[in-house]
Amino acid sequence: MTNVVVVGSQWGDEGKGKIVDWLSERADIVVRYQGGHNAGHTLVIDGVSYKLSLLPSGVVRPGKLAVIGNGVVVDPHALIAEIGRLEAQNVKVSPENLRIADNATLILSLHRELDGMREDAASNSGTKIGTTRRGIGPAYEDKVGRRAIRLMDLANLDTLPAKVDRLLTHHNALRRGFGAAEVSHETIMEELTSVAEHVLSFRETVWLLLDKERRRGARILFEGAQGSLLDIDHGTYPFVTSSNTVAGQAAAGSGMGPGALGYILGITKAYTTRVGEGPFPTELTDEVGQFLGERGREFGTVTGRKRRCGWFDSVLVRQAVATNGITGIALTKLDVLDGLDEIKICVGYELDGKALESLPASQGDQARVKPVYISLEGWKESTVGARKWADLPAQAIKYVRQIEELIGAPVALLSTSPERDDTILVTDPFED
Repeated sequence: MTNVVVVGSQWGDEGKGKIVDWLSERADIVVRYQGGHNAGHTLVIDGVSYKLSLLPSGVVRPGKLAVIGNGVVVDPHALIAEIGRLEAQNVKVSPENLRIADNATLILSLHRELDGMREDAASNSGTKIGTTRRGIGPAYEDKVGRRAIRLMDLANLDTLPAKVDRLLTHHNALRRGFGAAEVSHETIMEELTSVAEHVLSFRETVWLLLDKERRRGARILFEGAQGSLLDIDHGTYPFVTSSNTVAGQAAAGSGMGPGALGYILGITKAYTTRVGEGPFPTELTDEVGQFLGERGREFGTVTGRKRRCGWFDSVLVRQAVATNGITGIALTKLDVLDGLDEIKICVGYELDGKALESLPASQGDQARVKPVYISLEGWKESTVGARKWADLPAQAIKYVRQIEELIGAPVALLSTSPERDDTILVTDPFED
């Protein structure tokens, strides 16, 4: 028996929600270890859809413990609102099934406002990143700058005012630079004290809790947000998120040692999508790209933004396999490719006449690389709802085997529809 880390191997939106839900039924604890409420997914259980942005997937299943680790930045108001939406769907959320790390950084209104001001300024200059304007980046900046307000600070009103003053010294200087009104000490204190009692009820020393649970043999599922190609270090910088999204962050963002992580499952879409700005070598702006977007219902769970679509990029997924130490992948949305006469896979790049086997680190070079493709015959039969290999067309199996060879990792799970049980299990990550 082992613990399992779920990571996205592309630019996010790979279908982690279904896979995490499928795995969480067998886990005891589900842990979010990075990001904030800027990434979401939809779970469908017994025909009911649950849209989650901040809360771990385990929270909707009775008898599971959901944990928000120290690597997550938490907007208290977004947290309270999301809990309210779930409770309106008859999902009870209490300290019995949700714990939040006492050393998790909080997102405040001034973070959201700064995020928006920066994006507006960048839009005017043509250099926007495409953030969700939810304050994620500014909150992480304050964490690294050692001026953040953390959950534990709400429990000590004697030291909180001084921490707020330190935070405002930084933020009001920035606001003056943007020509925005300064924020008063009283405004932030009221914002914090208004939510303190509610969010403190979930407070936990998470690293200690997880260590005890691991030692008693609990199955722990680590749930990542976004995708590896949005990692602040290993992604397509600067068009990335503000945290580390690779599997190693599951250790740092939860307080568990790397040796406790276990099986690394990379969620991988059978084609490629991206939301927002940044390089996308295999992007399709033709009728095939439109076909993928419409058939795959490619719209963001949190923002509703339309996703850019393109052919499968084995070069980038191979990079994700290496940087995450991926044990096996869960291949999703294979059914979206049904009916295509020809399917292409990117196997390399060309830059200024030179062949490349990886994406260069330079932003300028990333924008100029040309994909090198191989072509495979498509299939006309439907793969929707297939639950065993024998149900798949021969060409679909050939496509899957080609992907395995190119990325250097086996398929552990194969998803053939949004329904959780429409899954072909090759390897059980919890028993590997």
